[in-house]
Amino acid sequence: MKFDAVLIAGPTASGKSALALALAEQIGGVIVNADSMQVYRELRILTARPSDADMARAPHALYGHVGVTERYSAGRYQTDAIRALAEAREAGRIPIFTGGTGLYFTVLTDGLADIPTVPLEIHEAARQKLLLEGPEALHAALKARDPQTEILPTDPQRMLRAYEVFEATGRPLSHWQADNGPAVLEGLQVAKFVLNPPRTLLHERIAARFTQMINADVLEEARGLIGLDPTLPAAKILGLRELWAFEDGKMTSRQVNEAVVTGTRQYAKRQLTWFRGKMADWIWIPQYDLSNIITEIKSRLA
Repeated sequence: MKFDAVLIAGPTASGKSALALALAEQIGGVIVNADSMQVYRELRILTARPSDADMARAPHALYGHVGVTERYSAGRYQTDAIRALAEAREAGRIPIFTGGTGLYFTVLTDGLADIPTVPLEIHEAARQKLLLEGPEALHAALKARDPQTEILPTDPQRMLRAYEVFEATGRPLSHWQADNGPAVLEGLQVAKFVLNPPRTLLHERIAARFTQMINADVLEEARGLIGLDPTLPAAKILGLRELWAFEDGKMTSRQVNEAVVTGTRQYAKRQLTWFRGKMADWIWIPQYDLSNIITEIKSRLA
């Protein structure tokens, strides 16, 4: 094997997990999560985390190891990924990083900015401002401090982060992000792939997967998290708010299905746009038979 690690990116529902599992079984790999939502232990169904049966077929790392009340970040992912890489190499296995979070792949291949720690009192003050005054007010305050920000008020988590960093350091978040530290996989031979399924097939898979989630009682999973702090990263999980709305009688089951499927399709489109902009030099693989994809990837790794 010429490569020290394999990266498999792709939009949600593109079949990344199945591909990574099949590849891991054939090359003696360990699958390392690169999805920001599959780290949360309480939402296995809604985040489409690998099943116990799948995880028994090959070693997995960084899945379901974080509680939803934790503010998991790219910085913590960097630390966890470094540890997972070391453990894989010590075990003599090829790490296969797979997921759909572009920032995590940036951490792996390009490094992460060394942003100073925000004091707890500043973080809490920013959070209270968001909760009490709303996203528009926080966005206006952020704009007053950083007129060049491109963050929208519809993205409260990123907006909160940018606001608190400016409050703590007096400099915009973009200033700190311009200087990346060492990449997790720096100095290693890395094979990089992006799954690129036809849009029609991807849309069908997204709809079918949400039906499977409903049949697996995803509503009960969501019900257990009613009241979760909306500023937490886990609160952004696709479908969670719609399921809460159904539980409150504010949406019908049909409305929930349409909203979640549509929202997931839009998210997949944004993912592919990001991948095209940041991963143009990766090997793009059109979606066809899984065995053919495995054969193609193995031929490139040989």
